[in-house]
Amino acid sequence: MGGIRLEVIASLQSRREGTKLLAVGLMTLSLSILDLVPVSEGSASAETLGESLRFVRSIDTLGYRRIWYAEHHNMPSIASTTPAILIARAAAATRHIRVGAGGIMLPNHAPLQVAESFKLLEALHPGRIDLGIGRAPGTDPAAAAALRGARAALSVDDFPEQLASLMAFGADQPPTRRVRAFPDDVGLPPIWLLGSSDYSSRLAARLGTGFAFAAHFSPDAPEPPMLAYRELFCASSGFPRPHAILTLSVICADSSAEAERLATSMQLAWARLRAGRPSRIPPPSAADARNLSAEERAVARAYRTMQVVGTAQEVQAQILTLAARTQADEVMITTVTHDPAARLRSYQLLAEAFALTPAGYFGCGGRSEFESGTPSKK
Repeated sequence: MGGIRLEVIASLQSRREGTKLLAVGLMTLSLSILDLVPVSEGSASAETLGESLRFVRSIDTLGYRRIWYAEHHNMPSIASTTPAILIARAAAATRHIRVGAGGIMLPNHAPLQVAESFKLLEALHPGRIDLGIGRAPGTDPAAAAALRGARAALSVDDFPEQLASLMAFGADQPPTRRVRAFPDDVGLPPIWLLGSSDYSSRLAARLGTGFAFAAHFSPDAPEPPMLAYRELFCASSGFPRPHAILTLSVICADSSAEAERLATSMQLAWARLRAGRPSRIPPPSAADARNLSAEERAVARAYRTMQVVGTAQEVQAQILTLAARTQADEVMITTVTHDPAARLRSYQLLAEAFALTPAGYFGCGGRSEFESGTPSKK
């Protein structure tokens, strides 16, 4: 599903790091989408949410493997505060693509509440739901304290215990014998751990879950955690083999110049966020270097190094290079532009470049894509 089989028999030269990589053999790569539901300057939240529904309907037939929604709070540029609601709506409006959270920030929630929400989603849409879990707050300290009820809770690092409780509720082996997660005749969807360091990659490997590296905002090299996950992986019933996702920030357009112009919107939004002045996604015209301070220009340039920008062919080449270096099974694309039409066009161009084809209809009674004995839907 959403895959393309490629013979990668080439020497890939990385000028930035001065290293030469040799990828030989048959490579199977899937593409997926991380939708942050970006809110543009001049748009209302209701308009943005309506556009996100039109977007998921449009990409359902393009051949992308899955679409995930991320949990963020107190950020004017992102409307996905509650992924479970967006997942339910997207799954009901589509037929081909898997839908999930990328992710639920577990420290903000009780494990029982997460278990019941995603078991209910799995009951509604069998075999189509993913549960990505993160340990970051997805917001600033003040909002995190408001979510957790007390500032003192911010100093408590009980993520491993929370995750163990969540997985126990999913396996119908609740940590408290008198409490069960309902519906109790439905299991949890496949669990993925999200991260930008080797902490989550090693934990995912030990627990036998999927792993997704957040290269779309992390300046750290993705190779060490991605390769460590694969090397240390312990098979589980949900994941008989490792499955690693590399998430990238991508802007694709009909010309390199247009892609670079579109990419400046997110560069400026990132600079504002890092300066403590978060805003909605500005138009490219607002990102003119003449309108930026020296500090904003420096942050914008730094963010550009984390973006993959260009024509479909240029972006495809960069994605394949990064996928080979990290041994990614799948690349997840997040695209943020001021104009929703430009965002959709970017995904359409990539789908054409990778010759993606949609999977068959997901009906009721579907099984996990990674369940033992079940071929992966690539």
